[in-house]
Amino acid sequence: MEIQPAQYSQLVGQIGSLLAIGREKAALQVNTILVQTYWEIGKYIVEFEQKGNEKAEYGSKLFENLSKDLTLAYGKGFSRSNLSYMRKMYLSFQKRETLSHKLTWSHYFEILKADSDLEIGFYSKQAEKERWSVRELKRQMKSLLFHRLALSSDKKGVLKLANEGHEVQQPEDLIKDPFVLEFLNIPEQYQYLESELEEKIIGNLQQFLLELGKGFAFIGRQYRISIGGKHFRLDLLFYHRILKCFVLIDLKRGEIDHQDVGQMNLYLNYFKKEEASEGDNEPVGIILGAYKNQILVEYATDSITNKILLAKYQLYLPDKTQLEKALNKLLDD
Repeated sequence: MEIQPAQYSQLVGQIGSLLAIGREKAALQVNTILVQTYWEIGKYIVEFEQKGNEKAEYGSKLFENLSKDLTLAYGKGFSRSNLSYMRKMYLSFQKRETLSHKLTWSHYFEILKADSDLEIGFYSKQAEKERWSVRELKRQMKSLLFHRLALSSDKKGVLKLANEGHEVQQPEDLIKDPFVLEFLNIPEQYQYLESELEEKIIGNLQQFLLELGKGFAFIGRQYRISIGGKHFRLDLLFYHRILKCFVLIDLKRGEIDHQDVGQMNLYLNYFKKEEASEGDNEPVGIILGAYKNQILVEYATDSITNKILLAKYQLYLPDKTQLEKALNKLLDD
């Protein structure tokens, strides 16, 4: 029987798709079993410790002996560090059912480096929701995402954040204060132009989208707006899949002032009438600047019905000590 090229290509494609799905399912299953096994090992270590045999600490003889004996018997994967985090995994997730089958041991290894149960809870939920790779997770933890989101909330909100992760339900949920743009690699003292800032963001769009958060779809830069014979250019335009609205971003190298607010209000009015489609919610404007005068902002945005959000950005990673102090103060109040 003569083989028909088109039908044969289809057969190869079908087999390839089936194999890809099967391998993915197998990898997920293996990962789930591995994470659960490590959790069980952590449980055994804690139970051994609680019987009073020996205090399980990173530098203790227990971890040293376990690491040596398990490695000798079963091969790699039983360093003192790994064993320490297996123990911490059990202590942090007392119910095995709370472990995510979508996160690998490498994810949990990074998450368990967090200092508090609140952070561990948040990063495990958020990594699962947003399907972060291990690399993306490490970047978000390094940028202190939990602290930045928590400080824009109250005590009740912080606890919800830790238990459920970050949910985008209203425009205000889009804001981090500050946004951290260290991946642009712009020296802190460098006198850059707004056009250079935009160029750098476009060149690092994937990381910028990660910093913005889940739901943003990039539409364009320098988006042309024509009103009454005059032409304007919006720096960055996105559509938010969850909020179902356009998100307009204007970049400011220095301080945000009242004129920036007025201009954004103009853009939003235009988008409501000229760009929004049936089913779209009202557009949201974000003015992203290095500084903002809180009093001036209050007066500039008063009585404006459009949703205009003002946020700071910084070109370096935040100071962990300062953010932890501020968060502890919030939680103690």
